[in-house]
Order: sequence, then structure tokens, then C-alpha cells
Amino acid sequence: MSLDPAYLEYPRRRRGMDHDLYPWSNIFDRPPIQWPEGKRLAVAVVISCEFFPLTPSDTPFRAPGHMQTAFPDYRHFTARDYGSRLGVPRLLDSLAKAGAVASFAVNSRWAERYPDLTRQIIEAGHEIIAHSTDMNGTIATGLPEADERALIAASLDGLEAATGTRPRGWLSIARSQSFDTPRLLAEAGLRYCLDWVNDELPFRLDTAAGPLVNLPLNHELSDRQVIGTCQQSADSYAQQLRDAADWLLAESATHGGRLLPVHLTPYITGLPYRIDAIDALLADLASRPEIWFARAADIVEASKI
Repeated sequence: MSLDPAYLEYPRRRRGMDHDLYPWSNIFDRPPIQWPEGKRLAVAVVISCEFFPLTPSDTPFRAPGHMQTAFPDYRHFTARDYGSRLGVPRLLDSLAKAGAVASFAVNSRWAERYPDLTRQIIEAGHEIIAHSTDMNGTIATGLPEADERALIAASLDGLEAATGTRPRGWLSIARSQSFDTPRLLAEAGLRYCLDWVNDELPFRLDTAAGPLVNLPLNHELSDRQVIGTCQQSADSYAQQLRDAADWLLAESATHGGRLLPVHLTPYITGLPYRIDAIDALLADLASRPEIWFARAADIVEASKI
């Protein structure tokens, strides 16, 4: 018995990914992006402000960094709280010394619990991006659509109540989405997300609810990955970011504006034996006239997508 030829046919086989959200393209084939004032490299510092409930949820999955040992896991619970009590103020100070602006990805329950820190972030000119409700608010396919829509709305409503402004950007926990997420984010009025990491410049997603821009926040350039997972030093992490900046600036000379995301976690890089490396890194990047420190929203608008 011969195999039916249709068995080998896959109707969505195409160049790139198997969906209709965007056409696949090579970054080197696109028209060059021009950043404001002739800057060649946009640096997007993103700082995660996360509230980890003492009792973790595994539905649909347990968030990275969550409680790990027998209940009550005070060791990890207090380590995460360290990030809010000490890490966020230190990172705010580092940004101020460098004259840099950043985007803070904030759980709505974090903003409710730390109104003074939330106010300091806003008063310093930084941007607040929605980062779910708390670190139990994870998303993956299998989560009912109504529940996901309610989770997004609760995050946006909570942050608007805490800050007076409704966020325009979204970062999913662990950058995890369901098949419905892009449409639901657009439906909720969000302008952009930072979840998809398959590029180094913003690109547009076309959903049934309207357009959504993705600003790639590369996990490989995060302190959680380099320091927390790979157990490398803060100095090594800072050097890798300098190396990335050097490479991207060299590319920008012939291919237009480039983007360097710097994703920081307060309970990791806010420690006293690591914050000096972040201080020095931000000062170094700020000293380069070709570099533009920018909030994610500013980068999205400047990309004119």
C-alpha cells in the first residue's frame, strides 16, 4: 500500500514561521532605521519589578525565580523582596548617575504594594510596562481565553489605578504567550510587547484585533540568564554587553540604527558586589555619543512601524 501524497503536504510550510502575524524578513535586507538626532544604537534598559506570592501556582506553569523549597519558602521569598527593598533604589541611582532612562516591567500587585517606589520610577522619567498581576499570573496555551483576557485587564487596571496612566507596553512572565495573546494584547489597547526574541529591531504583528509592535528583549542578554543561570560574574555580564554594543555600533555604520536590550533583575544585579559593574556599564554606554538611552515606547515610536 503506497503512502497518500497528501500525508507529506503541510499547508502552512513557508519561509519563516508557520503563522500569518508578520512576513518573515532578514534584518540586513530591510530599509535602515534612523534613530533621533543621528544616534546609531538605541539602548533599552528594562528592569523587572516582580511580586512573588509565598504560595506559587503551577497553572499553567511556575514562573522562573518562584518559590522552590518546602513551604513556607522564606529563603527565596525574602531574597525576592530584597530586590524591591534594596535593588530597585540602587538601580534607580545607577540610572540617575548615568543620565539614562529605562522601562520598568511592573506586576500590578508590586505597584500596589510599593507606591513610593512606583512614584520614584515615574518622577525620574522612566516608563512603566505591564508585567501581569503577580508572578502567579503566567500565560500559556491551555489557559482559557476568558481567563487570559481577565488577567491582562486586571494588570492594566491595577497599574492605571496605581500610577494614573494606563500602560501601552506588555512583557509576559517568562516571555510566554498563548496562541491568543497577540490578539488579546491588541484588543486591550496595548501598543507593543517585548515577548518575541527573534530579531534585534522592532517589528509589526498584524492580529485580528489590530496591529501590535514587538520590541525584542533578548533573554540571552539578561542578568537572570548570564548571572543567575550561567553563573557568570557581573563583570563578565557587563563586558558581554559592551561587546554587544561594539558589534552593533560597527553594524550600524553600514546598516542603520541598531538596538541593544539590557534586561535587569533587582534581586540579582542590585547586590552590593554586582551593582558596581552595572554602574560602570551604564556610565560607559552613556559616554558614547552614538548611543541613545530610550524607553521602549520611545523606540517603538521612533521605528515608525
